Amino acid sequence: MLKLTDDGAKITLQGQQQTADNGLFWFGSALLVGAVAVAMAMSLLPERLAIGALALLIIGSFIFNRQRLKHKKSMSGMISSGVLWVRNGELVHDNQGKREHIQLTAENRITLTGEQLEIADIDGTRKYHISGFDSIQEAKAAQAILEGQTFTKRHANIKMSNDSSVSESEKNNQ
Repeated sequence: MLKLTDDGAKITLQGQQQTADNGLFWFGSALLVGAVAVAMAMSLLPERLAIGALALLIIGSFIFNRQRLKHKKSMSGMISSGVLWVRNGELVHDNQGKREHIQLTAENRITLTGEQLEIADIDGTRKYHISGFDSIQEAKAAQAILEGQTFTKRHANIKMSNDSSVSESEKNNQ
């Protein structure tokens, strides 16, 4: 839902919320199973092999945690739900009480792909991927505001109660 404000727009994103980090659950489960296996090895195997099993548990835990953090880092910058406050050169993403202020520079490129916005550095490195807009018009409006274009209520589409969309400019032409 798009709501125009004095200095930009407020957009409620309708996309799927990012899945919770269940990597911690799997890490804990693997650690528990490994600890039980090491305890069994300590009671059944010679001392050197038991120490080797403990070392394998520690190394495995380290590798698993490193992979989980790498995956979590790759998912950063994905915005698909919550409320997006869009102003000229600035975004504020509010998702369940967590607010993230995003300042854009003149070098940032804002591209529109379907109903999704992608914000990239001058060298093409993706910083943010925004999806969950209700319509292409909301995505276009967000892009226009971020690029500094003035956006007034005259440009916005108005949803009528009978489920048909008519813009004010179309109404004025009739």
